[in-house]
Amino acid sequence: MKVVVDTELGIAPWRQVRDQIIRLITTGALAPGTRLPAIRQLARDLALASGTVARVYRELEETGWVCTARAKGTVVAELADRPGPAALLRAAADDYARAVTELGVDPDAALDAAAAALKSLQ
Repeated sequence: MKVVVDTELGIAPWRQVRDQIIRLITTGALAPGTRLPAIRQLARDLALASGTVARVYRELEETGWVCTARAKGTVVAELADRPGPAALLRAAADDYARAVTELGVDPDAALDAAAAALKSLQ
């Protein structure tokens, strides 16, 4: 599992780790049943506090991406237990709306920026 934290991004480290793990799961790079590194190990590898990684794992478990069991550790959840595309889109939209609000950007300008970003990916 390759996860990198970039302190220059201006995005909280826990968020970067969470988003990258979700991306690895959605792309199939982490298949259902794959065991994630132990909290302390991943924290050490990324030079983060173990509480930061614990928060990531807790959030991933609460949203259905992973399951934690004593004997098995933290593993990628089965496909049926994960959020669907509509839920993921809604979460991404919520994150974008929150960022737009924090930046104080006009809603129409935010919609134009989102449309331009989508168009550039096509």
